[in-house]
Amino acid sequence: QVQMVESGGGSVQAGGSLKLSCTVSGYTTTRVCLAWFRQIPGKEREGIAHIYVGRVRTETIYADSVKGRFTISQDSAKNTVYLQMNSLKPEDTAMYQCAAAGRSCAPDALAAATYQHWGQGTRVTVSV
Repeated sequence: QVQMVESGGGSVQAGGSLKLSCTVSGYTTTRVCLAWFRQIPGKEREGIAHIYVGRVRTETIYADSVKGRFTISQDSAKNTVYLQMNSLKPEDTAMYQCAAAGRSCAPDALAAATYQHWGQGTRVTVSV
C-alpha cells in the first residue's frame, strides 16, 4: 500500500522560504512519477512541480507560476521528495500535496489525472 505524508508547511512572510517534505512508503522515489500540487479554496488543483529520476537522467518540470522560485528534489535513501520554496508570495498560500503515479507520467506530468496516490496535504500561508 502506498502512503505519502507531507510535512513542513506553516506561516511565513512574503519573500521568505519554506521546505516541504513528502515521505513515501510503498514506492521508491526513483523511476516513479512524483509531483507537488497545490489547491486554493474555490480553485482547481494546480500541478506545480514534477520529478522523475530515471536510470540515466532526471526530469523536472515546473509550472510557470513557480518557475525560478521553487525546486523539487528527492532523496532515495530517505524515500522523500522535497519542495524548496523561495521568494514566497501571498498568492502561494494554499494546501500543498504530494502525489505519485505508478504508471507513466505521460501525457501531462502536471495533471492531477496522472496520479493515483496522494498525501493529505500540508498548509502554507504567506502573509504580506
